[in-house]
Amino acid sequence: MKKAIHKIKTYFSSNFEVLAAAIIFIIIIATGLDFYKAIILMLEFIVIMEVVKMISDFIKKQKLRLRFVIDIFIIFLIRDVIILTTNLHKDYFDISFLLVVIFIFFIFRILSIKFSPGVIKVSKDTIIEYEDDREDKKVKDEKKLMKNEK
Repeated sequence: MKKAIHKIKTYFSSNFEVLAAAIIFIIIIATGLDFYKAIILMLEFIVIMEVVKMISDFIKKQKLRLRFVIDIFIIFLIRDVIILTTNLHKDYFDISFLLVVIFIFFIFRILSIKFSPGVIKVSKDTIIEYEDDREDKKVKDEKKLMKNEK
């Protein structure tokens, strides 16, 4: 019995998401809240968390990351899709339109990550690489790096 309890503790200590989801599920059942309303509230909470993360990142680094803004819009639009799909009188045009907009925002998110200013490739041999926090830039010559590795 002690061995089983130890395994459960070990599992939940490494997978706290499962424990959090179980607690939220129990709270939903205990309060009698409709499941779709609980999902909507959780998505609203995630939107608020993303906005706070974006604002704190802006205050710390004085940069507004496009990825955070796009993430907020995607989550907010997913929330709207869930609200529309759980309605009794569904408007399929609005749902389809929102799904297309979400798809476009996913494309923008991929492009914002792919063309992030963290790494700039000048030519086949030269790469300028820098982190967001540093002012100085490192210029790497791939031919010299390959010679040094050999």
